Amino acid sequence: MNLAELKRKWQRDPEFQREYETLKPEFALARQMIAARGRAGLSQAALARRMKTTQSTVARLESGKGAPSLNSLRRYAQATGHRVDVRLVQSAR
Repeated sequence: MNLAELKRKWQRDPEFQREYETLKPEFALARQMIAARGRAGLSQAALARRMKTTQSTVARLESGKGAPSLNSLRRYAQATGHRVDVRLVQSAR
């Protein structure tokens, strides 16, 4: 079974769907962070130097695994010439 077939199989599983939906915001944030770094024209290593951290820390922040702290987001945003805009959005019932 190749990756595409495996993904289709997983997508039919209700438990997989619930977990996938739960992780959507984290992956969306990771995509936004990577796009911000791209717009700034920075490699992970260059961004790490601006943030006074390591490249592996930047990679972890961009991985979509876990939620970064607000302080980390602010440092990342500042280093890429962006700002953080946090909002609470009412969930569908």
